[in-house]
Amino acid sequence: MQTLANIIWFIFGGVLGGLSWMLAGCLMCITIIGIPVGKQCFKLAKLAFFPFGKEIVYEGGSVSLFINALWILLCGWELAAGYVTLALPYFASIIGIPVGYQCLKLARLSLMPFGAEVVESE
Repeated sequence: MQTLANIIWFIFGGVLGGLSWMLAGCLMCITIIGIPVGKQCFKLAKLAFFPFGKEIVYEGGSVSLFINALWILLCGWELAAGYVTLALPYFASIIGIPVGYQCLKLARLSLMPFGAEVVESE
């Protein structure tokens, strides 16, 4: 069922979301100072392509906490708010609830990407 859901997600928007995150990551990696942000964009792209069957695990320490705080202030809250806004119409319908949960998963990762890892769920 996860495979079917991922295929449907990929066709109806996952490919655009993932490619845009990949493009942002490539643009960030052009400069040396942007490489850490580019790596986080690639992490978001990995989840944006196929979110069903994946979980976010946080393993960061104090450095990740500090960088996440900067990320939230600069752009993380806007990204997360966008994904939450996208999730609200999906939750309005019964059929869209699983998609709404995936949007919230992307919102969580876009809010605090440093120290997070995307892993396969069991």
